[in-house]
Amino acid sequence: MKAIVLAAGIGSRLGELTKYAPKCLLPIAGRPLMDYWSETLAQAGVTDVYINTHHHAEQVRAFIETKPHGLNFVEGYEPILLGSAGTLRAAYDFLSGEASFFIIYADNYVELDLNRLKSFHKSSGYPPLVLVAYPTNEPTRCGILEMEESGRVISFEEKPAHPKTNFANSGIHVATPQLYDWVPTTQPSDIGFHVLPKLVGKMYGYVTDEYIQDIGTPEAYAAVRARRERNF
Repeated sequence: MKAIVLAAGIGSRLGELTKYAPKCLLPIAGRPLMDYWSETLAQAGVTDVYINTHHHAEQVRAFIETKPHGLNFVEGYEPILLGSAGTLRAAYDFLSGEASFFIIYADNYVELDLNRLKSFHKSSGYPPLVLVAYPTNEPTRCGILEMEESGRVISFEEKPAHPKTNFANSGIHVATPQLYDWVPTTQPSDIGFHVLPKLVGKMYGYVTDEYIQDIGTPEAYAAVRARRERNF
C-alpha cells in the first residue's frame, strides 16, 4: 500500500521553533515527528510514500534518505506550494494501479491504528474517501462533518462560523483512485476547500477516540511532548 504525506508547510504559527527546522521534523521525546508517522504507516502495511517538501526541504530529504522503518520515499519538491489538493494531483502517477491509499497531514501527532481505518473503509464499501473524525472543543477552527449513523457525511464545512457538530476532520484519510474525479487540475488548490465539499454524500467519516493532536502552535507542541515523555 502507498501513502501521500503532506509535509511542506512552513509552520509559521510555531515561530522560532520552525525557523531552522521543518515542522514534520520537530523532536518529540528524542524522535522527529515524521519518524512516528513512518512507524505508524509501516505498521499499516505501507511500503512506499510520496512526500511533498518546501520549507527546509534539504532536512526532510536527508531524513527520508535513511528509509525510516523500511519505507521507500519519493520526494515531490514544491518551489511554489501547490496546496494540498495540488500535491494530490501531482502524485497521480505515483498512485497508478493502487486500489487504495492513505493521505496524511504530517503536522499531526497521533497514537492511531490505521488498520482500523482500512477495515472501516472496506466495511463501508470502499467509498472514494474516508476521513478520520474526532470531537473537538474548537469547531470554528476545523473542517466540520455532519454524519449519518453509518458514517456517511451529509455536510462538510471548513472553519464554519456556526458549526453543525463538533466532529472535526483530522487530516488523516484513506481513499481510492476514484477520488481524482473531484481533484482540481488547477493549482494551488486545497483538499478542505476544493475537494471535500464536492464529496458530501459520497465520503464517510470514521470517528475515533484515539489520540490526535495538531502541533500547529507552541502550546499544542508542548502538550504532545509532555504527553509522550509522561506516558512512554
